[in-house]
Amino acid sequence: MTVLVPLGASTGFSCQREVPLKRVETHHWYGLEVIASAYNSVSWQTDSLANLAAWGDTLKPDMKVIAVSRDLLKYGLTHNTMVKIDTFPDTFYVKDKMHRKWRKRIDIYMGTDVKKAREWGKKKLMICYAVPKSDSVIHNNDE
Repeated sequence: MTVLVPLGASTGFSCQREVPLKRVETHHWYGLEVIASAYNSVSWQTDSLANLAAWGDTLKPDMKVIAVSRDLLKYGLTHNTMVKIDTFPDTFYVKDKMHRKWRKRIDIYMGTDVKKAREWGKKKLMICYAVPKSDSVIHNNDE
């Protein structure tokens, strides 16, 4: 990846030079086998307001969201963690927590489409999730 950096902007010099950027990974990615089921924002499936997630996010049917069992919080699967799910091309985000009784589970949010959630059922699969590196930045290459 390169970025165009104007040279001599204060003197009115209009030439630009390409400066390559060295990309530093910003997250550690980890894999984990979980049981995945699906859920909907319908009142009979929730403890409270159907569209309100555990961290206060308002869910909308087109969002790519998962809920995680509370034991997964210690692995780094916390609010807004990016998650890749084995059978989906999209990136999902952790926005909700499941009931305390569940272990090593995720729930994939499927809006209000109860039929789709039931057809998904329950599957054992792999997920990959991103935990931010504390010192990750993108540096300009000084070459």
